[in-house]
Amino acid sequence: MLARNSVLYLLLLRRIAGITAMLQQSLEGLLLEGLQTSNVDIIRHCLRTYATIDKTRDAEALVGQVLVKPYIDEVIVEQYVQSHPNGLQAMYNKLLEFVPHHCRLLREVTGGAISSEKADIVPGYDFLVNSVWPEIVHGLEEKLPSLFNPGNPDVFHEKYTTSMDFVRKFERQCGSQASVKRLRSHPSYHSFNNKWNLPVYFQIRFREIAGALEEALSDTLEEAPGKLLFSYCLLATHMVWTSLLKCWSDQMFLPLLAHRLWKLSLQILARYSVFVGEVSLRPISSENMKESKKSVPVGRKESSVSLNPSEDQGNGASPESQPLPSISSTQLVYIAADLDKLQDQIPDILEMIKPKLEMIGFKNVSCIAGALEDSKTSLSACVPTLNNRIIQDLSESSFAYLKSALEVPRLYRRTNKEVPTKASPYVDSALKPFYRLQNEYKDTLKQPMVHQWLEGALSESTQKYYETVSDVLSSVKKMEESLKRLKQARRTTTSNPVGTNGGMSDDNKIRLQLALDVEYFGEQIRKMGLETSSIKSFSALTELVLTAKDQATAEQS
Repeated sequence: MLARNSVLYLLLLRRIAGITAMLQQSLEGLLLEGLQTSNVDIIRHCLRTYATIDKTRDAEALVGQVLVKPYIDEVIVEQYVQSHPNGLQAMYNKLLEFVPHHCRLLREVTGGAISSEKADIVPGYDFLVNSVWPEIVHGLEEKLPSLFNPGNPDVFHEKYTTSMDFVRKFERQCGSQASVKRLRSHPSYHSFNNKWNLPVYFQIRFREIAGALEEALSDTLEEAPGKLLFSYCLLATHMVWTSLLKCWSDQMFLPLLAHRLWKLSLQILARYSVFVGEVSLRPISSENMKESKKSVPVGRKESSVSLNPSEDQGNGASPESQPLPSISSTQLVYIAADLDKLQDQIPDILEMIKPKLEMIGFKNVSCIAGALEDSKTSLSACVPTLNNRIIQDLSESSFAYLKSALEVPRLYRRTNKEVPTKASPYVDSALKPFYRLQNEYKDTLKQPMVHQWLEGALSESTQKYYETVSDVLSSVKKMEESLKRLKQARRTTTSNPVGTNGGMSDDNKIRLQLALDVEYFGEQIRKMGLETSSIKSFSALTELVLTAKDQATAEQS
């Protein structure tokens, strides 16, 4: 009995399936007739019947095959896309025309159009999502495979942005938010998005940007170029800003890669911090120092001392012990100026990034701002070392001349030279590095930065100058006392320290000359716009030479 019932049940199912197939076949012909004749009543009747027998998806598939596919095959032609300047855009425009021109009746009947009357609509259908869109994606994937090729990043970017614009316009043709939601969850929608190999595109762009930046970091110190875009003096800093601009430019930015581009931006800033830290450790091959070496009198021990640790190292050193390449003082100044400018422009980076992030709905701007502030702090950490190197270079360049105060006694002892009335030439030479800093970089450097360097370098060189002058005066005093003792011992005037004309003694001429030098040195410091009170050891130096000057004038009187 049970077996017989099962057979009857199977026969019944088979009969129902046959009737359904015949009905469906009839419906297909009727639906096609309704679409061809634009008969709304026939279309509505067919779709309701399809829904009754639970074959809505079959109706949508039929529309896709019979109505959509022929149109798609006619529009998507690779040769046309590649041979016309705006071929891709023109193709997409034609695809968008399909819905208003060929789906109007279907949308009215199923409620996908604004003019649909709710009483007469047939629910359960979404021909745009289930009929039109799958055929479009299939056609693009099958007939236009070059569309998704990321080999040429510029072309890929243009194709991707044009395609995404097409997707947005297609979504706007959907009748409701629910329809858009169904579209975005459709397998063909995901298939289309996954065809775009964004990671490969990003890797190509990454190599493009990082490669150019690394090349700039390697080559920028070979020769400091003139001013470039954004008033940057060094190619490295120019490339940092250019790289950041490129990351977020309309010609490169893709919303789905925003997180990667943001990471790359932070990496660019971090890499530049490392670069500045590396070059800050290089020995300085200063133009001023080269000049000062020439000015030191031949025969003095100081003339043979190398101020560049990379010099005179011998040819037998192993590669591991080779010194770092040197950097010029000019390049060091340029790096400091560029670093300062880059820090000022970090807020501009935030303003550049914000609109792009708003496109993807990102609102946590404080997080982005905090990360940029951390990058700025990292860059700022490089400043003290740079400042110290520049101050040290200026100080050494200046003191290379100031130590010529040691030669003043030789100019007056037993030379019968006139009483000094003006400062020695070495003082002007010692001030040249400071004048050069003020004049040559006035359009490149901020004045507070220049003042900081001048005060620091003058303080260091003045301290050494004070020690030098103090040594000279002590030596003069010892020599003077020695001559006096010798005179008393011999009780003769042979070694009279007074000049041949009965005027100022040689020792007092030395004291007066040093006083004139220091006075002139102070005057020039004030002409630079600095206060001598802010220069360490200058007050002690002034007091030292004034005491010597008073002694000289007192003995003369």
